[in-house]
Amino acid sequence: MAETHPKLEELIAVLERLRAPGGCAWDREQTHESLVQYLVEETYELVDAIETGNREELIEELGDVLYQVVFHSDIAAHTPGEGFTLEDVAANMTAKMIGRHPHVFGDATAETADDVMAVWDELKAVEKPGRTSVLDGIPQSMPALALADKVLGRAQKVGLLDPDAAPSVPMTSEADLGALLLAIVSSAKSAGLDAERALRGTLRELQNEIREAESDPFDAGVIGVAGQ
Repeated sequence: MAETHPKLEELIAVLERLRAPGGCAWDREQTHESLVQYLVEETYELVDAIETGNREELIEELGDVLYQVVFHSDIAAHTPGEGFTLEDVAANMTAKMIGRHPHVFGDATAETADDVMAVWDELKAVEKPGRTSVLDGIPQSMPALALADKVLGRAQKVGLLDPDAAPSVPMTSEADLGALLLAIVSSAKSAGLDAERALRGTLRELQNEIREAESDPFDAGVIGVAGQ
């Protein structure tokens, strides 16, 4: 017998009741766009719970993020031109995960995490043939540090980053790294500079270099792990 999820179904019913006539005026007025700020906030609160919270906080914050998914799905179900439901969202994700794990659900072989990532890259290239750059699909609105990690990873894929090069700023722990980052931000603040904006500007330049390397790979130089 298939497993049921009565509490999930109850949550969906609560949201539907809130957005139905006679329910909550605020909930009925929300749109995908108006909920973005809450999705971002709830996501950051979940990150906090993962890093510093306990079991109860993790349950609460996961619930808040789940509610956003249910909320957006209900909006779509009642929006002309969208017309999809939470079931459609789940079905799409199920198909994607099965398709991207041929080593589990098919005949492919991927014994290591690196093998799995290589399979994912190949499958995504087939799924999204319109992407012409390794940078396509990276949300530019990500926080600068997270964006930097993504962009550097793409630089490695096109051979612009040497993963074996010695780091220009040696460090042995995340505590050392955190202290260094804080010192940099503090110095920037004292100088009246915006560290977030500065890193974004440098990342735009690096992304231009990556696109140039993709268009002319034989003319591309190689940068170090932590510097030009």
